Amino acid sequence: MFGKEFARTQEHPINAALNYGYTILLSYFNREITANGYVTQLGLFHENRFNPFNLGSDLMEPYRPLVDEVVYCLNPERFETEEKHKILKLCEKQVMIAERKEFLDGAIKMYVRSVLEALNHKTFSQIKFYQNEL
Repeated sequence: MFGKEFARTQEHPINAALNYGYTILLSYFNREITANGYVTQLGLFHENRFNPFNLGSDLMEPYRPLVDEVVYCLNPERFETEEKHKILKLCEKQVMIAERKEFLDGAIKMYVRSVLEALNHKTFSQIKFYQNEL
């Protein structure tokens, strides 16, 4: 997406922007996980004992492309306050979920609750995924 020479291990403004955006997303997910009475440390696929947010890391995976898109369009040559503000606008994004428009935080709430209920009741067909196209 960012070119053949790009690597996530490089020190580069794009990586700084991606990390910043993913951290914002992760905080939304961790807030919802704990608000629903779950711990963030126990993950499904992420199981690093040094990661206190394994479950949040698992659940945020489908939302990463939202950050990727913002950073791709931004294509930062530096990563400072202005770039951070542009990435923060992601919080104002609306997506379709459960046949209605929701701001990102509302969509994350619905998605997290649906995943946790699916895990409890083993009814995975009820998971509510967002659609990026409005």
